[in-house]
Amino acid sequence: MAGRLLKVSTVATAVFASSGFYLHNRQLDINDLSVIRFGRAAATTAVISYDYLTALKNMEYGTEEYMATKSKVHRRSAERLRDLCCANRGTFIKVGQHLGALDYLLPEEYTSTLKVLHSRAPQSSMEEIQQVIREDLGKELSELFVSFEEKPQGAASLAQVHKAVLRDGRTVAVKVQHPKVERQSSKDIVVMEVLLKAVHWLFPDFAFMWLVEEAKKNMPLELDFLNEGRNAEKVANMLAHFPFLRIPMIHWDLSTKRILTMEFAEGGQVNDRDYMKKHGINVNEISENLGKMYSEMIFVHGFVHCDPHPGNVLVHKCPQSKKTEIILLDHGLYQVLQPDFRLDYCRLWQALIRGDMPGVERYSRRLGAGDLYPLFACVLTARSWNAVNAGISSVPVTHSEDVEIRTNAPLYLPQISDLLNRVPRQMLLLLKTNDLLRGIETTLETRAASSSFINMSRCCIRAVARHKRSKAKSRRRHLQITLAESISLWKLSVYELLLWLKDTSGPHTGTLATGSTCKRSRVFLFFFSPPLSLCHFMRPLKFLTRARTAPPPHHNHMHPHRTQFHLW
Repeated sequence: MAGRLLKVSTVATAVFASSGFYLHNRQLDINDLSVIRFGRAAATTAVISYDYLTALKNMEYGTEEYMATKSKVHRRSAERLRDLCCANRGTFIKVGQHLGALDYLLPEEYTSTLKVLHSRAPQSSMEEIQQVIREDLGKELSELFVSFEEKPQGAASLAQVHKAVLRDGRTVAVKVQHPKVERQSSKDIVVMEVLLKAVHWLFPDFAFMWLVEEAKKNMPLELDFLNEGRNAEKVANMLAHFPFLRIPMIHWDLSTKRILTMEFAEGGQVNDRDYMKKHGINVNEISENLGKMYSEMIFVHGFVHCDPHPGNVLVHKCPQSKKTEIILLDHGLYQVLQPDFRLDYCRLWQALIRGDMPGVERYSRRLGAGDLYPLFACVLTARSWNAVNAGISSVPVTHSEDVEIRTNAPLYLPQISDLLNRVPRQMLLLLKTNDLLRGIETTLETRAASSSFINMSRCCIRAVARHKRSKAKSRRRHLQITLAESISLWKLSVYELLLWLKDTSGPHTGTLATGSTCKRSRVFLFFFSPPLSLCHFMRPLKFLTRARTAPPPHHNHMHPHRTQFHLW
């Protein structure tokens, strides 16, 4: 089988290379031809498959030699995949960027190699940009703008952005779609689907069809810049109560399906610590505000910006007001969460924060994880099973735990593939978003901050209370729910105050307690556990006693047949 694959790839490469020579002589861009793009993708897939089939063939599974060789194969394959994405451009780069964001789901060799695709996107020529503007707006550049910078401010897989000045003197950013992307995208997705099915036939554990399904659904939306403009206005209105958030204003008279003209915004990338230090921007404030913003989007509104890579999140300190703002860009990819899904997701995170294992199992199963719920909890939080079992709010994130998770993730790739095909499609973009946000927190060194759990819990409490009020059948019940919500939010505020007092009286550690994990757990349990009824508030001492007398967090309370799942 491996020999056949290599022969096919060799013949395909020769045929398409000959075609390329012929077309080059005729002064045509061979990359425009579907047969060339398919041939290139098929040849790359065949070579990668052959490498996996032969390199590990005579090695004993699990040995040091096996793991070292497998890592090398991962690296070679990732580099081939990266080169394919760069050659085919467009949709291939977009999908490659998606894979590069899945830090805790794919082998490190893949994610680290594919991350460079964010900075290696192709650029369209100035002639091509002018042609798109001429076709869509019906005028020449000189008729629309006083100035238009030829060098783009940034180039991405689907478009590039130019700085320009309008006739009235306002500075704008003009996002122009690469002219061939839309025409090629649907064909590229078909190519990916065919090749992924072939790989799945060769390697049954490789089940990544969810990737194609997501591309089919999302690519048409991302290619419609009018949809992006509407998303930008919607989220700006939705989060208008956050004074730190800035969404550039859309100029609708100069926007079409392929062109989006918006207010120009300056700032440094959210992961640029040197920029923040130079401009006096507080790293912890940025991280906390980013958490507030995303907790609100996910848990309260269910309308989530799903591409928060550093190039799409800028930070800026206003010289006049000295206030720091977060500028959110690229609103093409949003996930709308259905109410039932959003509430189950809220309750799952509440259970994860508290270490409520029956709740973790219940809501993970409701979200489609089935018997893989322990793996799902670890994937969702990027924490070890011990940390999940104890309550993620009570066990600080450590560098060694993070390294262990990244190192061992490849061992569970078949189970992760199975899991990603089980869960609702809404979950897939959330997992990508979680990983991108965690990457920012890791760079800023703020991932262990307790404020993220406070903001998350506050939004979860509000979302669940709003749902309960919508189902309340009496005014009395409505008031009970509102009072319970207020008390829960008050408890969080008290905890936040205690954190602030601790930070002002000693070195910053990111957590309240400096004692044992057990003490931290009791404090988090009290402040993060949402009460089920008003009478619950009358028993705080009993509640704390239960936490105090519970078995240590490292004991596994799961059923015997599940304790074998030693994840990560």
